[in-house]
Amino acid sequence: MGEFIDPERVLIVDDHSLVRDGLRSIFDDVFPACIILEADSLQTALQALDAEGEVDLVLLDLNIPDVSYLSGLEALRSRFPATPVVMVSGMTDRNVVRDALAAGAAGFVPKSLKRAAIVDALQQVLSGEIYMPDLPGHERQAAEEDLIRARIDTLTPQQRVVLGHLVAGLLNKQVAYELNVSMTTVKAHVSAILQKMDVFSRTQAVIMANKIGFRG
Repeated sequence: MGEFIDPERVLIVDDHSLVRDGLRSIFDDVFPACIILEADSLQTALQALDAEGEVDLVLLDLNIPDVSYLSGLEALRSRFPATPVVMVSGMTDRNVVRDALAAGAAGFVPKSLKRAAIVDALQQVLSGEIYMPDLPGHERQAAEEDLIRARIDTLTPQQRVVLGHLVAGLLNKQVAYELNVSMTTVKAHVSAILQKMDVFSRTQAVIMANKIGFRG
């Protein structure tokens, strides 16, 4: 796990005040210095972020009145790409989890989780990891594989070729030779691959690609 930093400002978006109160109480207990902003719709959430500036974390309910499925997540990711958004939902269907993570959610937290598990999930997200709920073993693996495929699908054809060479164990200079391009071009492709796959090293990218048997 990466270095964990206490959040300074968090936005809770849910149209049920009882749910907002429950999440607020968790932050009050675990992160007493954290400033909590609240919104009961996507519109008020965007207004709050425009007025108050970006926050360290957004907790977004999947079902709020002015949102259709993941449109709220997509709007927040588009307007505030540097702000991690955690989906909070009573549903833990694998397809919903997969779609949310593929659309850029930093985590998916079921409302049914116990308090300690919610704290653990939030700490994982704040340290830069993606939190996925405990689905049954085969479903969890399938959801992870779906997420990896969705990220690889964002690569350009040339980036997919480069990733295939990385999976095969080639060094940058060997990739440059194989593709008849400069080292600078290869490095640019590798950087783009890491960014799109949301990993920090080529080793992580290769491990991820190997999980779905990607060969280029």
